[in-house]
Amino acid sequence: MTESQVAALTALNEDLRRDYIADCAKGVARWNRALAATGLELVLPHEGFNRHVGMFAGHHISPEGRVVTRSEWEAGAGGWLPTEEDRAHVGSLMQPVYEPGRFAGWVAPPSAGINARPVDFAYVRQ
Repeated sequence: MTESQVAALTALNEDLRRDYIADCAKGVARWNRALAATGLELVLPHEGFNRHVGMFAGHHISPEGRVVTRSEWEAGAGGWLPTEEDRAHVGSLMQPVYEPGRFAGWVAPPSAGINARPVDFAYVRQ
């Protein structure tokens, strides 16, 4: 453990990042309870994984938290991070829907509209 002087904004950003990571861990734990019967488990990567700012910037760190060489990083990145093919596939799924009462494929329809109005209620008039 060491002590060092850092700019106030840097310290604040680090505190916020740690709070965000703790919040994400709670969400992952909740998802893992829901997935328990399937045998699947979600895990968060190490906080230094794929960082471009902050204290981990410039270091190659695997999702498990292992410091790796540049060549190890480049060899593993395709399995750790989304590829261009992955991005294209997700993009193909994200098609907007503008008709009242219809929903995009990635959005679950609500059971009721706002203020108990019908789901297809015209909230905006032209």
